[in-house]
Amino acid sequence: MKARLLIILISISSFTFAQKRESAVLNNGVETHYTIYGNGSSTMLIINGGPGMNSAGFESLAKQFAELYNLQVIIYDQRGTGKSKIANPSNENVSMELMLSDIEAIRVQEGIEAWSMFGQSFGGMLAAYYASKFPERIDKLILSSSGGMRISDLSSVNILGKLTQVERDSFNYWNGKLQYATSDKELRYKRNLYMASAYLVGDEYIPAIAERLGQVNMEMNGMVLSDMYRTGFDCSEDLRAFNKPTLILIGDDDIVSLDVAKETNELLANSKLVIVPSSGHYGWLENPKVYFGAITSFMQG
Repeated sequence: MKARLLIILISISSFTFAQKRESAVLNNGVETHYTIYGNGSSTMLIINGGPGMNSAGFESLAKQFAELYNLQVIIYDQRGTGKSKIANPSNENVSMELMLSDIEAIRVQEGIEAWSMFGQSFGGMLAAYYASKFPERIDKLILSSSGGMRISDLSSVNILGKLTQVERDSFNYWNGKLQYATSDKELRYKRNLYMASAYLVGDEYIPAIAERLGQVNMEMNGMVLSDMYRTGFDCSEDLRAFNKPTLILIGDDDIVSLDVAKETNELLANSKLVIVPSSGHYGWLENPKVYFGAITSFMQG
């Protein structure tokens, strides 16, 4: 249980209004549900963190991007999460390759020639994989607190190690209680209140992060990670040829190692690295001025 919790990379947000449209596309036996905000002439796809998380935590960020940058912004539930349900999940219908084809199915159905892509946390790994396979389909790429370009990069993720001893002891206490009541939402929330501290510099958003952590589909989390380990996920070599404009964002106190972001920046031919000060895993929440300032400059440039 603890090992899986260490590699859950998630996200949340909060903001305003934008034109909204919902749709779905059938691909390889799974109906992928997605939502489009805004009506700009160009499109951005947001890939949320996880694995095993739905896109609900990114609705507000999608609205914000749509309004700030006059975009059509798409969020979607990755296969096996949210409304993109799988009746009998297995190694046959859950893999990084299939998740890649789900993204392409959305693009084709919407008639999009090329789009910008924003990947947060695990979503950054999936976005990097997409960029390595379909570079011509991307206009601009934003990797936000990305887990990296290879499965081994996840070893740098240090969640429990960022907790104080008191927080770690409290986490272990409630996690132990959960071993005998795995479906108890109240116990899970209490456990996650302590785990959430690792993702943040301050404590303002701890309850929201704890709530979001409780939504992780651990079965899907395990299946996707198992696929990545089994296949030796590594798109770094293919990314050497990727030359589209790329913005890499990471908090100065992130759960992801700064070395991962720096290595990605060194490998990509046309990238810029911005380290967001006084920020953990959620730059747009903890330091929106720097975070959105960097994205605004990047999108306008």
